Amino acid sequence: MTHPARDLLRTTTAALAPDPNANPLVPRIAAGTAPRATLAALALEQTWVIPADRRAFEHLAARSAAADPEAAAFFTTLAQGEALAGERLAAFARACRAQEVAQEVSYEPLPGCQAYPAYVAWLALNAAPADVVLALTANFSAWGGYCAAIATALREQYGFTEEACAFFDFFAEPSPDLDRLATAAVEAALDTGRLDQERAYTYGRLLQTYEAMFWDALSATP
Repeated sequence: MTHPARDLLRTTTAALAPDPNANPLVPRIAAGTAPRATLAALALEQTWVIPADRRAFEHLAARSAAADPEAAAFFTTLAQGEALAGERLAAFARACRAQEVAQEVSYEPLPGCQAYPAYVAWLALNAAPADVVLALTANFSAWGGYCAAIATALREQYGFTEEACAFFDFFAEPSPDLDRLATAAVEAALDTGRLDQERAYTYGRLLQTYEAMFWDALSATP
Protein backbone atom coordinates (compact mmCIF):
# COMPACT_ATOMS: atom_id res chain seq x y z
CA MET A 1 0.00 0.00 0.00
CA THR A 2 1.42 3.36 -1.02
CA HIS A 3 1.61 6.32 1.32
CA PRO A 4 2.06 9.51 -0.74
CA ALA A 5 3.33 11.68 2.13
CA ARG A 6 5.83 9.11 3.36
CA ASP A 7 6.97 8.39 -0.19
CA LEU A 8 7.44 12.09 -0.90
CA LEU A 9 9.50 12.59 2.24
CA ARG A 10 11.68 9.62 1.35
CA THR A 11 12.24 10.59 -2.29
CA THR A 12 12.93 14.23 -1.45
CA THR A 13 15.43 13.25 1.21
CA ALA A 14 17.19 10.93 -1.23
CA ALA A 15 17.23 13.55 -3.99
CA LEU A 16 18.73 16.19 -1.70
CA ALA A 17 21.24 13.91 0.03
CA PRO A 18 24.72 15.47 -0.14
CA ASP A 19 27.73 13.71 -1.60
CA PRO A 20 29.02 11.61 1.34
CA ASN A 21 32.57 12.63 0.42
CA ALA A 22 31.86 16.35 0.20
CA ASN A 23 32.05 17.26 3.91
CA PRO A 24 35.61 18.45 4.56
CA LEU A 25 35.49 18.38 8.37
CA VAL A 26 33.53 15.43 9.70
CA PRO A 27 36.02 12.86 8.31
CA ARG A 28 38.85 14.75 10.04
CA ILE A 29 36.96 14.67 13.32
CA ALA A 30 36.24 10.97 12.79
CA ALA A 31 39.95 10.34 12.28
CA GLY A 32 40.91 12.45 15.29
CA THR A 33 42.97 14.87 13.17
CA ALA A 34 40.78 17.94 13.60
CA PRO A 35 42.35 20.25 16.21
CA ARG A 36 40.52 20.91 19.43
CA ALA A 37 40.37 24.58 18.49
CA THR A 38 38.13 23.57 15.58
CA LEU A 39 35.89 21.61 17.96
CA ALA A 40 35.72 24.74 20.11
CA ALA A 41 34.71 26.77 17.06
CA LEU A 42 31.99 24.21 16.33
CA ALA A 43 30.66 24.64 19.85
CA LEU A 44 30.78 28.44 19.63
CA GLU A 45 28.96 28.51 16.31
CA GLN A 46 26.26 26.24 17.69
CA THR A 47 25.68 28.62 20.59
CA TRP A 48 24.40 31.01 17.93
CA VAL A 49 22.61 28.47 15.74
CA ILE A 50 20.55 26.62 18.34
CA PRO A 51 18.66 29.58 19.90
CA ALA A 52 18.13 31.16 16.48
CA ASP A 53 16.60 27.98 15.08
CA ARG A 54 14.47 27.53 18.19
CA ARG A 55 12.93 30.96 17.78
CA ALA A 56 12.39 30.37 14.05
CA PHE A 57 10.56 27.12 14.77
CA GLU A 58 8.46 28.80 17.43
CA HIS A 59 7.48 31.46 14.90
CA LEU A 60 6.56 28.81 12.32
CA ALA A 61 4.45 27.02 14.93
CA ALA A 62 2.62 30.24 15.75
CA ARG A 63 2.06 31.06 12.07
CA SER A 64 0.58 27.65 11.33
CA ALA A 65 -1.39 27.07 14.55
CA ALA A 66 -4.79 28.06 13.20
CA ALA A 67 -4.75 26.92 9.59
CA ASP A 68 -2.25 24.07 9.69
CA PRO A 69 -2.24 22.34 13.10
CA GLU A 70 -0.25 19.35 11.84
CA ALA A 71 2.62 21.62 10.79
CA ALA A 72 2.29 23.54 14.05
CA ALA A 73 2.77 20.32 16.03
CA PHE A 74 5.88 19.51 13.99
CA PHE A 75 7.46 22.92 14.56
CA THR A 76 6.54 22.95 18.25
CA THR A 77 8.36 19.65 18.68
CA LEU A 78 11.36 21.01 16.79
CA ALA A 79 11.49 24.08 19.02
CA GLN A 80 11.33 21.92 22.14
CA GLY A 81 14.13 19.78 20.73
CA GLU A 82 16.32 22.80 20.13
CA ALA A 83 15.81 23.85 23.75
CA LEU A 84 16.92 20.41 24.94
CA ALA A 85 19.87 20.45 22.56
CA GLY A 86 20.91 23.83 23.91
CA GLU A 87 21.07 22.39 27.41
CA ARG A 88 23.34 19.60 26.18
CA LEU A 89 25.55 21.95 24.20
CA ALA A 90 26.99 23.51 27.34
CA ALA A 91 28.84 20.31 28.32
CA PHE A 92 30.39 19.99 24.87
CA ALA A 93 31.48 23.63 24.97
CA ARG A 94 33.10 23.10 28.37
CA ALA A 95 34.93 20.00 27.16
CA CYS A 96 36.31 22.00 24.22
CA ARG A 97 37.19 24.93 26.48
CA ALA A 98 35.22 26.99 24.01
CA GLN A 99 34.90 30.05 26.24
CA GLU A 100 38.65 30.14 26.81
CA VAL A 101 39.18 30.05 23.05
CA ALA A 102 36.63 32.81 22.56
CA GLN A 103 38.36 35.03 25.11
CA GLU A 104 41.84 34.37 23.76
CA VAL A 105 41.11 35.13 20.12
CA SER A 106 38.05 37.43 20.43
CA TYR A 107 36.05 34.85 18.50
CA GLU A 108 33.54 36.20 15.99
CA PRO A 109 30.86 33.99 14.38
CA LEU A 110 31.70 32.88 10.86
CA PRO A 111 29.37 34.09 8.09
CA GLY A 112 29.55 30.70 6.42
CA CYS A 113 28.32 29.03 9.59
CA GLN A 114 25.56 31.53 10.29
CA ALA A 115 24.09 31.45 6.78
CA TYR A 116 22.07 28.35 7.69
CA PRO A 117 20.18 29.80 10.69
CA ALA A 118 19.73 33.06 8.79
CA TYR A 119 17.98 31.16 6.03
CA VAL A 120 15.87 29.19 8.51
CA ALA A 121 14.76 32.57 9.89
CA TRP A 122 13.93 33.68 6.33
CA LEU A 123 11.82 30.57 5.87
CA ALA A 124 10.04 31.26 9.16
CA LEU A 125 9.01 34.67 7.86
CA ASN A 126 8.34 33.94 4.21
CA ALA A 127 7.70 30.31 3.38
CA ALA A 128 4.52 28.25 3.58
CA PRO A 129 4.88 26.10 6.71
CA ALA A 130 4.08 22.82 4.94
CA ASP A 131 6.82 23.48 2.40
CA VAL A 132 9.28 24.08 5.23
CA VAL A 133 8.32 20.78 6.86
CA LEU A 134 9.36 18.90 3.74
CA ALA A 135 12.55 20.90 3.22
CA LEU A 136 13.73 20.61 6.82
CA THR A 137 12.99 16.90 7.09
CA ALA A 138 15.14 16.22 4.05
CA ASN A 139 17.97 18.29 5.52
CA PHE A 140 17.84 16.70 8.96
CA SER A 141 18.87 13.33 7.58
CA ALA A 142 22.33 14.59 6.61
CA TRP A 143 22.77 16.53 9.86
CA GLY A 144 21.86 13.46 11.90
CA GLY A 145 24.45 11.38 10.10
CA TYR A 146 27.16 13.95 10.73
CA CYS A 147 26.25 14.11 14.41
CA ALA A 148 26.42 10.32 14.74
CA ALA A 149 29.93 10.28 13.28
CA ILE A 150 31.06 13.14 15.52
CA ALA A 151 29.61 11.55 18.67
CA THR A 152 31.55 8.36 18.00
CA ALA A 153 34.76 10.24 17.26
CA LEU A 154 34.54 12.42 20.36
CA ARG A 155 34.49 9.27 22.49
CA GLU A 156 37.03 7.20 20.57
CA GLN A 157 39.46 9.83 19.29
CA TYR A 158 39.20 12.67 21.80
CA GLY A 159 38.22 10.88 25.01
CA PHE A 160 35.16 13.05 25.69
CA THR A 161 32.69 12.02 28.38
CA GLU A 162 29.14 10.85 27.75
CA GLU A 163 27.89 14.22 28.95
CA ALA A 164 30.13 16.08 26.51
CA CYS A 165 28.84 13.94 23.63
CA ALA A 166 25.16 14.27 24.52
CA PHE A 167 24.54 17.21 22.16
CA PHE A 168 25.52 15.12 19.15
CA ASP A 169 23.82 11.99 20.50
CA PHE A 170 20.59 13.96 20.68
CA PHE A 171 20.58 14.78 16.97
CA ALA A 172 22.01 11.42 15.91
CA GLU A 173 19.21 9.39 17.48
CA PRO A 174 16.23 8.59 15.21
CA SER A 175 13.03 10.34 16.23
CA PRO A 176 9.96 8.28 15.32
CA ASP A 177 7.70 10.95 16.84
CA LEU A 178 9.19 13.68 14.66
CA ASP A 179 8.95 11.45 11.59
CA ARG A 180 5.30 10.80 12.39
CA LEU A 181 4.58 14.49 12.80
CA ALA A 182 6.37 15.35 9.55
CA THR A 183 4.40 12.70 7.69
CA ALA A 184 1.12 13.96 9.14
CA ALA A 185 1.95 17.55 8.18
CA VAL A 186 2.91 16.64 4.62
CA GLU A 187 -0.14 14.39 4.29
CA ALA A 188 -2.48 17.17 5.42
CA ALA A 189 -0.85 19.61 3.01
CA LEU A 190 -1.15 17.17 0.11
CA ASP A 191 -4.79 16.49 0.92
CA THR A 192 -5.64 20.20 0.90
CA GLY A 193 -3.40 21.21 -2.00
CA ARG A 194 -1.24 23.43 0.21
CA LEU A 195 2.09 21.82 -0.62
CA ASP A 196 4.22 23.32 -3.38
CA GLN A 197 6.64 20.46 -4.00
CA GLU A 198 8.86 22.41 -6.38
CA ARG A 199 9.17 25.29 -3.93
CA ALA A 200 9.84 22.92 -1.04
CA TYR A 201 12.59 21.22 -3.05
CA THR A 202 14.19 24.61 -3.68
CA TYR A 203 14.10 25.38 0.02
CA GLY A 204 15.66 22.01 0.76
CA ARG A 205 18.40 22.51 -1.82
CA LEU A 206 19.31 25.86 -0.30
CA LEU A 207 19.32 24.41 3.21
CA GLN A 208 21.73 21.69 2.09
CA THR A 209 23.93 24.31 0.44
CA TYR A 210 24.04 26.41 3.60
CA GLU A 211 24.75 23.28 5.63
CA ALA A 212 27.74 22.60 3.37
CA MET A 213 28.89 26.18 3.89
CA PHE A 214 28.78 25.60 7.65
CA TRP A 215 31.23 22.70 7.45
CA ASP A 216 33.42 24.40 4.85
CA ALA A 217 33.77 27.49 7.01
CA LEU A 218 34.65 25.48 10.12
CA SER A 219 37.14 23.40 8.18
CA ALA A 220 39.04 26.56 7.26
CA THR A 221 39.51 27.65 10.88
CA PRO A 222 43.11 27.46 12.15
